[in-house]
Amino acid sequence: MSSKNRSMPSLHSDEAAEDFVATADLTRYDLSGFKPMRFEIEPKAAALNMRLPASLLDAVKARAKAKGIPYTRYVRMLLETDVAQTR
Repeated sequence: MSSKNRSMPSLHSDEAAEDFVATADLTRYDLSGFKPMRFEIEPKAAALNMRLPASLLDAVKARAKAKGIPYTRYVRMLLETDVAQTR
């Protein structure tokens, strides 16, 4: 197998993933299919309730579905991105 042709093994636990990353030469694996992922560590202690036109909510849900994430997470991501840009 030439370099960059190996596929990633299935890792079924955090410990297995940590062991793999600690010992593997990741340059030998094809990582082109990987997508950035955000981890939500901060607890969600506040809630937001808002009324929107149905067409806007449908569009938001469609965009979130295309990205493969729940629409509430997508809305939170949009808010976080906008707030971060204005800082």
